[in-house]
Amino acid sequence: MTDAAALPGQPRGAVVSGPATERAVNVLAPNPSAMTLDGTNTWILSEPDSPLAVVVDPGPLDETHLRWVVDTAERLGKRVALTLLTHGHPDHAEGAGRFAELTGTPVRALDPALRLGDEGLAAGKAVEVGGLELRVVPTPGHTADSLSFHLPADGAVLTGDTILGRGTTMVAHPDGRLGDYLDSLRRLRSLTVDDGVHTVLPGHGPVLEDAQGAVEYYLAHRATRLAQVETAVENGYRTAAEVVAHVYADVDRSLWPAAELSVRAQLEYLTEHGLI
Repeated sequence: MTDAAALPGQPRGAVVSGPATERAVNVLAPNPSAMTLDGTNTWILSEPDSPLAVVVDPGPLDETHLRWVVDTAERLGKRVALTLLTHGHPDHAEGAGRFAELTGTPVRALDPALRLGDEGLAAGKAVEVGGLELRVVPTPGHTADSLSFHLPADGAVLTGDTILGRGTTMVAHPDGRLGDYLDSLRRLRSLTVDDGVHTVLPGHGPVLEDAQGAVEYYLAHRATRLAQVETAVENGYRTAAEVVAHVYADVDRSLWPAAELSVRAQLEYLTEHGLI
């Protein structure tokens, strides 16, 4: 993904990248952190010849960012007609209500509490706006309400926090469950094998042009971590905090709280499967 030249009047902190694919442009939210990497990727999706656009994950409640997303769509000759959420974490969804006010759009999500309007999102269903087609892919595990969106015309999938553009994601126990997450990764792998998906448009970090390689890496990483946790328990490390200090000793300590959530999910998985 190559950063485009700054558009006239671009506010400080807002970064417009793209096009990532023919139909996708990213507006980066100014909320960088250890957890959000460079910030939240807010995606503007549209058919090239359509005046209508879909926005996925408007991001945090940051007025400058939200208005810049609207302005960017308008500079592209588009009107935002629909807002979608990959999941309910604040860095993706907190600004959705205000964004709906700015655009007059409904907000569709898996979790009814996050919706503005009557229509939700169901697995396998298609969302169509101005000729653009998105297919809803259930990918629980990071959170129970996590979704991905398959953009078949570009051979791409928007993964929210299920797959990141850099590093790996957490399983946000107890809402997130490892078994669900592994199933979701396998579901995404099937898209790369059977449906021609080659590009990942993540919720954080850069675009990944080898979708299958990314999924395989995530599956291998999870298998390795699970084996490390199992071994740690066998060696006498009992609590999640003890396991984190042992298994994640080489990881920045600022990420240990997130790692502990993933470890709790792994311990639960190992217990459920009779492995510890």
